[in-house]
Amino acid sequence: MAKKENDAAAQTFHALVERADRKFGRVRDLPLYGRAPQNHYFQKVFKAYMRLWKYQQENRSKLVESGLNRWEIGEIASRIGQLYFNQYMRTSEARFLVEAYVFYEAILERKYFDARGSGKPKVDVGVRFKELRFYARFLLVALIFNKVDMVRLLAERIKGLVDDSKTNFRETNFKEWKLVVQEIFRFMEVDTAFTNVRPLRYCALFDSHPASRPYLARFHAKKIVKFRDALLTSYHRNEVKFAELTLDTYRMMQCLEWEPSGSFFQKHPVESVYQKHPVESNENGTVIDQSGAASGLIDINLAADLTDPTLPPNPRKAVLYRPSATHFLAVMATICEELPPESIVLVYLSASGKAACSNLSLAESSGESRKSSKDKVVSGEYGTEKSSAPESHCNGKRESSDYYDNYLWLGPRGYGGSNALYPGDIIPFTRRPLFLIIDSDSSHAFKVLHGAERREPAALFLSPLKPAFKNLSAVDTTHSGSQFTFFLTAPLQAFCQMVGLTSADSDMDFYNDAEEILSIAFSEWEVILCTSKSLDLVWAQVLSDPFLRRLILRFIFCRSVLSAFCPLEDEQLSSRLPAPSSQFCLCEMRSCAVSCNSACKSPEGGRLFSV
Repeated sequence: MAKKENDAAAQTFHALVERADRKFGRVRDLPLYGRAPQNHYFQKVFKAYMRLWKYQQENRSKLVESGLNRWEIGEIASRIGQLYFNQYMRTSEARFLVEAYVFYEAILERKYFDARGSGKPKVDVGVRFKELRFYARFLLVALIFNKVDMVRLLAERIKGLVDDSKTNFRETNFKEWKLVVQEIFRFMEVDTAFTNVRPLRYCALFDSHPASRPYLARFHAKKIVKFRDALLTSYHRNEVKFAELTLDTYRMMQCLEWEPSGSFFQKHPVESVYQKHPVESNENGTVIDQSGAASGLIDINLAADLTDPTLPPNPRKAVLYRPSATHFLAVMATICEELPPESIVLVYLSASGKAACSNLSLAESSGESRKSSKDKVVSGEYGTEKSSAPESHCNGKRESSDYYDNYLWLGPRGYGGSNALYPGDIIPFTRRPLFLIIDSDSSHAFKVLHGAERREPAALFLSPLKPAFKNLSAVDTTHSGSQFTFFLTAPLQAFCQMVGLTSADSDMDFYNDAEEILSIAFSEWEVILCTSKSLDLVWAQVLSDPFLRRLILRFIFCRSVLSAFCPLEDEQLSSRLPAPSSQFCLCEMRSCAVSCNSACKSPEGGRLFSV
């Protein structure tokens, strides 16, 4: 009789597992971008896992007697954590990232996938793969959550498991997992170059400047747009990455989120989660979460005390890993189509480029048009559409071929086709406000967008054509990420890297003094921006947003230090704001951390920063 009850419980349990897994598969395959209503899918899958979790708790003894393994419990909790992380990637809501971390940490502490914890002498190879996947997923969550100690612990655990697996499962190939180990240690080596500095996220304690607050409070423009969505991608050969997150997109992703601060920072550290929400264990190590975390509801109470209600929501971010040009444009079209009114999209694109045979800057100075047989075909196809756009290029006219001569590589090097992203491909999306950050050795090609917009003038950040270092031989530019992106996300660290300082060379007192100088400079620059009567509307309409304002200040700092310490030709240092009236003279700011000897003048109607 007891055996029949146990068998019936096991049969019901496995049916619930299959049902929940089917729903999980449908949710997992949904795109991680766009604002289409998908909450009902998540409600269904969470309810399925709620039923499953509750059933295994209520029938634990029967399931154990019928052969339930600890790793099966861990697999359920791991799926719930994975759902929370996917929801975080879709919405950028910090509470979902917290939930994922809490679930994964509980699995780690209770050793659900550990053969020694289950009392079995040896683990099955299939369970070993499940354990490795769990560690990899948890490591990605901990990396984004900035839990440095946990990242190191998990990296060592994965390395140890891979080494053990090669010994105990000689017939199985673990080559891919060896590559995963190499990836994470390479990522950690670059990302933790300065381990004792402040986070990349926007922190109210460091990034808000008291002296400029009155001016920001009174600042107003004819038009204000809200920063709601961002599209982030990078595509370089041999770039530092872990899983599907590259170093450059990781830095930009962190830069566009709030760091817990205020009441949360002071009273609710994440480390106290288990004290705030106790978790008990019963037989066989089952987790009984008294807070309701395992209920499976998407709006549960676990994160209520783990998020800061004083902070506004993070902008939604679509992070694309190595997309084709057509996929990139399709995602961009979806985001622009679903963008709320009076909102702006930030597009960050980091990729290698292909320059045309005739240099753009030479064509600008000589006034010679560049026409090839390819250009004539392109001109005939697109000439009618482009003729209505305001243009100024050679002798006051811009050839349509200028939009399609140069391009960025979003794919293997060697040919264009679907892997080529042209400046002209962006023009249709300028019907909505765009904030474009182009980080490439061919970024100057995107200068042609200025004046070619269909409706809304685009804000442009264009990187230098090549990085600049005091000692180039001492820096591995391929493995350390983009210098321009580094300046936008961690300006002082980027400056130290540029002049050849490392964390071992830096005295923290001097480093903190430098941070204070830079903070004072940013505060004064904010005042100048907010009080300028000739500030271009492109910048005035986004200046109220803290994320975009911080990017503008860091761009100014990047340009000033590059022009002061590493003077280049103007066409080489192509990072510039799109219109002279929206450029700034940094030399008049006495608190600037660098000495700028550039030629400066202040023409009527605005400030001009001349490199």
